Amino acid sequence: MTELRHSPLHERHRELGAKLADFGGWEMPIDYGGAPAKLGVVAEHTAVRTAVGVFDVTHLGKLSVTGPGAAAFVDSCFTNALDRIAPGSAQYSLCCAEDGGVVDDLIVYLRADDDVLVVPNAANCATVAGLLAEAAPAGVTVTDRHTDFGVLAVQGPRADDLVAALGLPTGHEYMSFVDATWDGRPVVVCRSGYTGERGYELLPRWDDTGDLWDALLKTGEQFGAMPCGLGARDTLRTEMGYPLHGQDISRAVTPVQAGLGWAVGWDKPAFWGRDALLAEKAAGRSRRLVGLVGLERAIPRCHMTVLRAGGGPAIGEVTSGTFSPTRKVGIGLALLEAGTPDAVADGDEVVVDVRGRPGRFQVTRPPFVESHVR
Repeated sequence: MTELRHSPLHERHRELGAKLADFGGWEMPIDYGGAPAKLGVVAEHTAVRTAVGVFDVTHLGKLSVTGPGAAAFVDSCFTNALDRIAPGSAQYSLCCAEDGGVVDDLIVYLRADDDVLVVPNAANCATVAGLLAEAAPAGVTVTDRHTDFGVLAVQGPRADDLVAALGLPTGHEYMSFVDATWDGRPVVVCRSGYTGERGYELLPRWDDTGDLWDALLKTGEQFGAMPCGLGARDTLRTEMGYPLHGQDISRAVTPVQAGLGWAVGWDKPAFWGRDALLAEKAAGRSRRLVGLVGLERAIPRCHMTVLRAGGGPAIGEVTSGTFSPTRKVGIGLALLEAGTPDAVADGDEVVVDVRGRPGRFQVTRPPFVESHVR
């Protein structure tokens, strides 16, 4: 059995009573429901929607791609078009297989033409690193920097107040980043996040992560800050309809099916999976990722079967589902049949088999709550 890896905050999480679980080979906090914090997913979720929450997401990968033409090389691999952004900006993109399936979704930090930081999901970091290293031309180097940096997400309507109180820069454009210092130590401050709220992701050096976490929580007391686990991160991202790799997108699900065509540079001459995705786009997708909102007391969960309201064979399955703490109703994402005359449309009613009991849901287009990221 492979030993789980730990973030530099592991002992702090234990002291806060965190429930810990395996996330991509890292033992990370689900929530802080144990003593002495006694918070829990709903309380942490609510803090992010109403005040500010602080997440440890250090398990996310960090890969440096450097050397002459590094940015052009990365652009030729991933789906999104790096020429849409300038140095000092970050971009959501996808690493696809040649058949169009999604190997991973990730964030690309464009520092310069010869310096790019790629942040993949923890479980897929080694795979993405291997693909990049194998394809890299002479002079371009791919370096695993997973344990060089921590990643702390500060999310919520009071995020600017908290970050500014630590003397760090705020107010820069969404998905842009700034090299700053805190207590004389370097920190990258990016206006990004995975919750739908205004926020920042801070990248300190690995050994500085604990001190910055402590300062965020102590200073954040005046703003209602709470430590938040990956359970709240999941309910928050589901309310926004943000896809989770391994559930909503995967090697078996393409960007076309997931409604992520906006993250594809369709006019680019090259990226992994280009031919397959162009062909699928031209032919029309056979299924699509939709939102589901409960019309009665029922909570959808991953892999539950979706049927038409009038009965008949299955038309798809739930890929993500939860109880929405904000809307107080069951919500989910589901992959349903598409491209046929009788395919369900937005606004239609469907039935989800909730552990043998039919639950009524309405097909909708996420997000399920208003976005405040900008």
